[in-house]
Amino acid sequence: MAEEYGVNGIRISIAWSRIFPTGYGKVNAKGVEFYHNLFAECHKRHVEPFVTLHHFDTPEALHSNGDFLNRENINHFVDYAAFCFEEFPEVNYWTTFNEIGPIGDGQYLVGKFPPGIQYDLAKVFQSHHNMMVSHARAVKLYKDKGYKGEIGVVHALPTKYPLDPDNPADVRAAELEDIIHNKFILDATYLGRYSEETMEGVNHILAVNGGSLDLREEDFAVLEAAKDLNDFLGINYYMSDWMQAFDGETEIIHNGKGEKGSSKYQIKGVGRRVAPDYVPRTDWDWIIYPQGLYDQIMRVKKDYPNYKKIYITENGLGYKDEFVDGTVYDDGRIDYVKKHMEVIADAISDGANVKGYFIWSLMDVFSWSNGYEKRYGLFYVDFETQERYPKKSAHWYKKLAETQLVD
Repeated sequence: MAEEYGVNGIRISIAWSRIFPTGYGKVNAKGVEFYHNLFAECHKRHVEPFVTLHHFDTPEALHSNGDFLNRENINHFVDYAAFCFEEFPEVNYWTTFNEIGPIGDGQYLVGKFPPGIQYDLAKVFQSHHNMMVSHARAVKLYKDKGYKGEIGVVHALPTKYPLDPDNPADVRAAELEDIIHNKFILDATYLGRYSEETMEGVNHILAVNGGSLDLREEDFAVLEAAKDLNDFLGINYYMSDWMQAFDGETEIIHNGKGEKGSSKYQIKGVGRRVAPDYVPRTDWDWIIYPQGLYDQIMRVKKDYPNYKKIYITENGLGYKDEFVDGTVYDDGRIDYVKKHMEVIADAISDGANVKGYFIWSLMDVFSWSNGYEKRYGLFYVDFETQERYPKKSAHWYKKLAETQLVD
C-alpha cells in the first residue's frame, strides 16, 4: 500500500519484548528474524523505515518493576538499544523513544496508561528525566560506535497559548503548562540541562502539588554529552491548547470515547484548558490549529539553534469514519493535512530545516487510549476481516506524493 500510494517513508517500532521477552537476557531469535524480514520488505518496496526503539511498550516484567522510574531499567533500555544497533545495520534512521511526554503524562498525570496513577507531577517529571537520560546514553553509544545511520528522538509538542495574552496570570499558566509538556524535555534534548526558567517552573509546580526529583550530576554529564549528537528531531503535532489561570484543585477527565465536550483539564498551581470559541475541535476535544505547528517549529529553531533538522513524524486527524460503498469520504482529514502542510511550507520558507512529513497513519490502527473507534488511516481497516480499503484521502495523498504540490 505504501509503495502504491506514494508513501516513501514509514515509521516502524520494534517491540522490545519481541527481542527480549523479559526486557533483558535471552534473545528471541524469531523476533529478530521478523524484523530483518520486515526491513528487507520495506527496502524492496522503496519505503525507508524510520525505526523507533520504544513506542509506549516497555516489557511487562520491567513495567511492573517501576518502568522508567526505576533506574535499573535505564541500563536495560541501553543494552536493548545496543543490541538493535548492532543487529540491524540495514536500518538507516533510528529514534530512541516515541513521545516521552505523553508516556509520563498518561501513566502518572491523566492515568489513562498503566499503572493508572493520577495527578503525581513528581513522577511525571522523573519519568521524563529518566527517559531523556536513557535517550542520551543510547545516542552517545550509537555515535561512539560509528554506525552509518542517523539517530534522534520523537517528541509530541502541543503548543500552549494564554487564553488572554494581556493577562499575566494566563501567560504564566501557559508557561507552566509548556514546561510540563514541552520545555522540560526539549531542554534535556538540546541544552543538556534544565534552564533556570524551566527549573523555577518545575519547583513551583512541585511546591504546590508535592514531591521531589532525583536529578543526579552524572545524569547531566550524559545529557550534556549527547545534546549536539541528535541528527534530527521528530515532532508529533496534532493540537494546541489555551490556558487560563486557575485557583483550585486538580481534576482531569480524559475523553476516550469521542464524546465531544466531555473532557476536563485543570492542574493546581498551573491552570486550566479553556479553548477560544473560534477554534474547531474534534469529537475527542483535540483543538485543530495548524498555526500551532508553525509556531512550535519556529520555537525549536529559535530556542534550540543546535537542532539539525526536523521531521514531522506524526500529524493527522482521528475521527469516526463512515464506511460507505467500500470507502470513506474523509474531506475533513484532507483539509486538516493540507492546512498543516501549508504551515510547514511557511516554516521552511522562514528558515526552518524541515526535511520530511509522516502522516498518521497509513492505515487505521489501535489507539492506546481510544481503542479502535478513533481512526486515523489513509486506508480503512475492517478489523474483523483485516481487509484494507483506500479512503478518499489516500487518493488525494497519492496525487500529493506524485506532484509534490499541496492542492
